[in-house]
Amino acid sequence: MKAFSIIILLFLIGCNKAVKDKDKSAPVAKVYNEVLYTSQIADVTPSGISAEDSTAIIKDYIDKWIRSKLLLYQAEQNLLPEDKNVERQIEDYRNSLLIFKYEQKYITEKLDTNIAEAAISEYYNNYSSNFILNNNLLKGIFIKVPRNAPQLWKLKSLYRSENPDIRELEHYCFNHASQYLYFEENWKYFNEILKDMPPIGQRQDNILKYRKYYEIKDSTYYYYVKISDYRLEGSITPLELVREDIKSILLNKRKIQLIHELETRVYNDAINRGNFEIYE
Repeated sequence: MKAFSIIILLFLIGCNKAVKDKDKSAPVAKVYNEVLYTSQIADVTPSGISAEDSTAIIKDYIDKWIRSKLLLYQAEQNLLPEDKNVERQIEDYRNSLLIFKYEQKYITEKLDTNIAEAAISEYYNNYSSNFILNNNLLKGIFIKVPRNAPQLWKLKSLYRSENPDIRELEHYCFNHASQYLYFEENWKYFNEILKDMPPIGQRQDNILKYRKYYEIKDSTYYYYVKISDYRLEGSITPLELVREDIKSILLNKRKIQLIHELETRVYNDAINRGNFEIYE
């Protein structure tokens, strides 16, 4: 049987067209009374691959087919008749799948994906308690610079300025700093900044609440953090960070509403046309 399968595999690889045209009934494998034919595996391999890859794919297909048929046979032999009666489940699954596909098609055609900023803000204000921070946030500047960098006094003056000359600051950091992050207009988690620093030895909330500038050093670097704004763990997440989440929530609500409207329209139309009746 094994030798015969190898012959069939080589025949399929080398003469795929001939298999299709001349011999569509040659058996490849058999499990009890179930037979796998060449016509069932002639199109298993994609075009343009090597003979070795084709052989491997076909062998794998035959092996999976055999294993599947063996398990199916055991199931048939060992399950009770009521356990094997799956026609109802199959029909229910088919019906559910068709309804789902129709609903998705309807949503694709009807859904308005434009969410007004006012709607996002309204949802955020009404359900702000659903958006609680799990970590501390801040806006500001982070700089990691070697201790032997030139003119450190100038760097400290630039980054501590209320209105820093960003171009000059960036020019200095580009030439001398190991890391530079400017995020005064975007929120970042404090943990993201701290992972690039030595252990701070203080509570994060104390640093954020009582310091506008935080500086620390190790044997090689100075680390400078400017804290322009912050939000503490347990407070409400800023709208900027949850805007896309809220849009997804509102879109999902629209989808649910569309499906409900579809069901209602189909039901009422069927009543008007007399397409169903309930027997008492």
